[in-house]
Amino acid sequence: MENRVVITGMGVVSPNGVGLEAFSNAIQNGTSGIEYYSELKELGFSCCIGGTPAISEELKREYFTELQLKNFNSSGILYGCMAGMDAWKDAGLSISEDVDFESGTVFGAGTSGVEKFREAIYKLDDKKVRRLGSTVVAQTMASGVSAYLGGILGLGNQVTTNSSACTTGTEAILMGYDRIKAGRAKRMLVGSASDHGAYVWGGFDAMRVLTYKHNEMPQNGSRPMSASASGFVPGSGAGALVLESLESAVERGAKIYAEVLGGEVNSGGQRNEGSMTAPNSEAVQRCISNAISNAGIQATDIGAINGHLTATSKDFTEIENWTKALSLKGSDFPYINSLKSMVGHCLSAAGSIESVASVLQIRNDFVFPNCNCEDLNEDITGLISEDKIPRTIVRKNINIVAKASFGFGDVNACVVFKKFED
Repeated sequence: MENRVVITGMGVVSPNGVGLEAFSNAIQNGTSGIEYYSELKELGFSCCIGGTPAISEELKREYFTELQLKNFNSSGILYGCMAGMDAWKDAGLSISEDVDFESGTVFGAGTSGVEKFREAIYKLDDKKVRRLGSTVVAQTMASGVSAYLGGILGLGNQVTTNSSACTTGTEAILMGYDRIKAGRAKRMLVGSASDHGAYVWGGFDAMRVLTYKHNEMPQNGSRPMSASASGFVPGSGAGALVLESLESAVERGAKIYAEVLGGEVNSGGQRNEGSMTAPNSEAVQRCISNAISNAGIQATDIGAINGHLTATSKDFTEIENWTKALSLKGSDFPYINSLKSMVGHCLSAAGSIESVASVLQIRNDFVFPNCNCEDLNEDITGLISEDKIPRTIVRKNINIVAKASFGFGDVNACVVFKKFED
């Protein structure tokens, strides 16, 4: 018999809130975490705004020792460890001196430790390359975040890092889900993290996919589904969820946020208009429809969708793909929202931060508002009713949320969360 999989803990380090309570309040109130960064202007960036979590030196010391902090020049690893530790604590789990062979982690990352590598290389010439420093490897290896979390928490099951661009966080959830469902682990800490800064965001600015029109009004910059959307705003942070078999959760009396019903991961193969940076619509539709089938639900069961929706020209294409995959349009379409309107596009961390937001909607019965889309894209409203794109918070029972991510490399993931019923 396959295990049912539930969510028993969550943690989040987001541009608009660090910690579940602050984050939950922010998304319900439509609070933006996007700011102007003068250093980007000095470097000649077109887009000088972004989303970075506000973490004081005092807050860091609530999580780590002085010795540990010496190894956290990588903001992504710092964010990931904080979110992961919070999720573990939120689940009511303790850190044992013994190895926990029933628990593991799949914690994703994109670019890792870029600033640390730059810092180390900047001080050297090629003849002194062996003096990079003894902490460079752990801070720049792709699996740095999962390796640190595995050591902090004493995890003895699978400990690994996945990396699938903007799809990373959603894919990590499904990887952990599969392992528990198959009975190969009792608990999996899943999530993803992303660094911030000029060396992470510079490539996107060079690609001209970031907005440059809102440097004077940062909080108005991220405009998913808006007629005046002009590119995405970069962000950073981390989200984490503790997935657990229902049997284990019930046995220890854990609170349960929601159930993971299943999902789908696929690729468009960069064919049929799919490319490194653009989605193959057929694959996106297949990913969504297969996720619904794998979850054992009907399209009409979905109460809300948390989309990828980055505030680019592809927003209309995504909405069109949802309508075709669900065979729902107009007023029959579910509510849909994009967290990116408040925090920007948190890159490899996006899927996990947005999944935490999705689960909070189920737990607390609301649909958070879309910001900056007073001027809705008319092509989008030609497919779905305006009231399905809420501009203010909607208070109602939300039973099922579908969350999807679509990333560079033409890769897709969709996961289905449901209010828990024994």
